[in-house]
Amino acid sequence: MAALSSPCIVINDDEQGYDLNLFCIPKHYATDLDRVYIPHGLIMDRTERLAREIMKEMGGDHIVALCVLKGGYKFFADLLDYIKALNRNSDRSIPMTVDFIRLKSYCNDQSTGEIKVIGGDDLCTLTGKNVLIVEDIIDTGKTMQTLLELLKQFNPKMVKVASLLVKRTPRSVGYRPDYVGFEVPDKFVVGYALDYNEYFRDLNVSIGGGQRGAE
Repeated sequence: MAALSSPCIVINDDEQGYDLNLFCIPKHYATDLDRVYIPHGLIMDRTERLAREIMKEMGGDHIVALCVLKGGYKFFADLLDYIKALNRNSDRSIPMTVDFIRLKSYCNDQSTGEIKVIGGDDLCTLTGKNVLIVEDIIDTGKTMQTLLELLKQFNPKMVKVASLLVKRTPRSVGYRPDYVGFEVPDKFVVGYALDYNEYFRDLNVSIGGGQRGAE
């Protein structure tokens, strides 16, 4: 079980979101999406705040930022951009390197319950390092718990987890990351690199809620 995470923005179960016509949604997705839950500007503002929290709590020592592919790449890139900006514009800075790992636990929109590491660099480089895992979404929490157990084998000095989203679901094992952008209802969300069978990763404007026609 992770330590108590920092506060986050909570999207309530009865949140209706915003009409798609208010945003620039690609026409080829117009019939597949229901609503926009979290506008892009809100994502960016929240990501900037998370960068500040990470700088405050992990600053001083070298950090290896570990991106969980594929869904985490957009949040990872934007989060690191904010951290780099803070490095340039403040008296305190963090030496950082980046690494990547790819896991698979979903088939279509359902978690299979089986976690597979299907790509990534040599994790031996994490030994003795402060590690920041960057993930797109925590659903049941099983995937992240499995990854954290895997990383223990390489004896990192510290491991913190930042996730853009945490899903509020009865299937949760109770895991909570250290840094959370938004807590969302138990609905399938896409956009901002979150996908449905590799579709919708290119929705840069917002996180769209629900899919109706994608296959």
